[in-house]
Amino acid sequence: MNHTICDSLGLVQFLTMVGDIARAAPISKFPVWQRELFSARDPPRITFPHHEYEDESQHCNKETWDSHEMAHESFLFGPKEIAFLRNNHLPHHLRKCSTFEILSACLWKCRTIALGMNPNETVGLSPFITAPRGKVGLQVPNGYYGNAFAFPMAISEAGLLCQNPLGYALGLIKKAKAQMSAEYASSIADLMVLKGRPMYKTRGNYLIGDTTHVGFSDVDFGWGSPIYGGPAGAIPFVSFFGRFTNSEGEDGIVVPILLPHHVMKRFLYELVKIITKDPVEKSCNKLAKRSML
Repeated sequence: MNHTICDSLGLVQFLTMVGDIARAAPISKFPVWQRELFSARDPPRITFPHHEYEDESQHCNKETWDSHEMAHESFLFGPKEIAFLRNNHLPHHLRKCSTFEILSACLWKCRTIALGMNPNETVGLSPFITAPRGKVGLQVPNGYYGNAFAFPMAISEAGLLCQNPLGYALGLIKKAKAQMSAEYASSIADLMVLKGRPMYKTRGNYLIGDTTHVGFSDVDFGWGSPIYGGPAGAIPFVSFFGRFTNSEGEDGIVVPILLPHHVMKRFLYELVKIITKDPVEKSCNKLAKRSML
């Protein structure tokens, strides 16, 4: 199923329905289309700044990397690593933030340092926010399987992001997420009409999605519980969080990441510095082995 048809919740709904059929069970949830919910208004009007999309006035929004020079790694973050970030890098008023927000802030900062960008250049992180079905907010009906997500962009100068404590990045991410609303979604639909469906920005931007709670682990074809459900790996500029148990039986959040080889080495170094107090070289080897799927 192509992403142009559905989002993560829609995909899980489809897989769940196939599982119902395979087990000769009643259909648990029938599909609802209603794509007109996200049609542009008449007249269309953009009511928010949408930094996540390309600006025609700028000509350097695209980042290109040689596919032959890329390193693909998957990192497993367990309760120990998340607790260390929460208790050692955040002020008290931010320690109750979600695991997704905290881990996103950590990865954004480490990745930006590793890329070695100009301190004055604007960088961003765009968290995918999928609208819940059948609840208040965007009024997306229960059973809707089409795309109902946005990725508002947190922005900062690279130097400020790299030099400030983790709470700085976390605050920007929370501010970006707070923009998500029915009006924000309508503004995006109108932007697509007025700006000719611009692509999302890749230069200096990092997109992160969370699939840990969408229900992949609950899909049942009658063969037992899934070992893993989620993206097969990372793609340039995008990472998705997934639930996983490694070969040693450790449960956690697996994050596939794709970076040029020389950048990946620096990223690993920065990541180890922020998630542990142990010596960096020893911890780099330990993290690399532990995270192997």
